[in-house]
Amino acid sequence: MPVGGCTAVRELRLPLTGVTVTVRSTAGPGTTDAPVFVLVHGIGMSHRYLDRLHEELAATGAVHSVDLPGFGRSPKPPHGVSIAQYADYLGELLPMLSPSPVVLVGHSMGAQFVTETAVRHPAVVARLVLIGGVTDPARASVLRQALDLGRDTVKEPFAGMMIVLRDYLRCGPRWYVATLRPMLAYRTDLGLRDVVAPTLVIRGQDDPVSRHDWGVHLAAQAPLGRLLELPGRHLVQFSAATATAAGIREHAGRPATPLDEAVAT
Repeated sequence: MPVGGCTAVRELRLPLTGVTVTVRSTAGPGTTDAPVFVLVHGIGMSHRYLDRLHEELAATGAVHSVDLPGFGRSPKPPHGVSIAQYADYLGELLPMLSPSPVVLVGHSMGAQFVTETAVRHPAVVARLVLIGGVTDPARASVLRQALDLGRDTVKEPFAGMMIVLRDYLRCGPRWYVATLRPMLAYRTDLGLRDVVAPTLVIRGQDDPVSRHDWGVHLAAQAPLGRLLELPGRHLVQFSAATATAAGIREHAGRPATPLDEAVAT
């Protein structure tokens, strides 16, 4: 299947230490200086709700959408996995996907995975992007998160929510709960203080899960951080894929110099 007028998508199953990951890859335009984008899903999800963003970015560079162990088409590990372990899996995987550092993009809990990867494996991350990053410690309870997610769900695009529902069913309640606990505990904001890669925080303007004040705070914690707000909700990368991709492409091409916080609407 052609993507963005580029090379066909390939699905790879790659062995890592003790686990296997599934990666959906597009070669991109093939220019030597093109960025390489790696997309990482959130809790309970897979690459599928990132497909629109994947297609948009494929016109610019190679794109790899990852199903982490236990999610999508990647088998569940025999034991629970911490955010640090997921970061180490990504740290092992990224050099297999690209000989040079990548633009690492994470949505929701994926923002935690990529943040910790950038902390633990800085040499493999050229640019960092957090979309709808979690979890605001002021809202880090199961009840608050459930209420916020419920508020979001009723106004997201129907097609996006069908993908979410099917992926949640595939994930299953046991694995979802096992990964929910570390999601609520992980301090993304504190992790960003140790990130050296320039960081872009993206959120939907009406996202009740990753709220405005939290987005401002996240961008301020990264030494080279800024905030981009776009029309949309928690699935902004699905409902506003073109605008989200444009922000990521612009971030990938920015000089790595200190930036004032910028909020674009």
